[in-house]
Amino acid sequence: AAAKKIEEGIDETLTYMDFPTQHWTRIRTNNTMERVNREIKRRTRAIGAFPDGQSALMLVCARLRHVASSSWGMKKYLNMAHLNYLEYTTLDEIAN
Repeated sequence: AAAKKIEEGIDETLTYMDFPTQHWTRIRTNNTMERVNREIKRRTRAIGAFPDGQSALMLVCARLRHVASSSWGMKKYLNMAHLNYLEYTTLDEIAN
């Protein structure tokens, strides 16, 4: 039964392999999101208790704005040239 489940889900599991090899590590892991979540958790724990959900949401949004505007948020995640090359190569193959 377990082997059958693995066989059924293998295509979904290996979807990242449809992209250029240079992108595989970044696509198959979620380290960036985990880092953002750790930062939010760290800030919300420092506050302790919030008077309501709105104030917690405001803190999370402020932290996300800070991350997006910092050098950490501006870091290029994927080199799009690899995707553009893949797209043009695929279109040429279809045309021929």
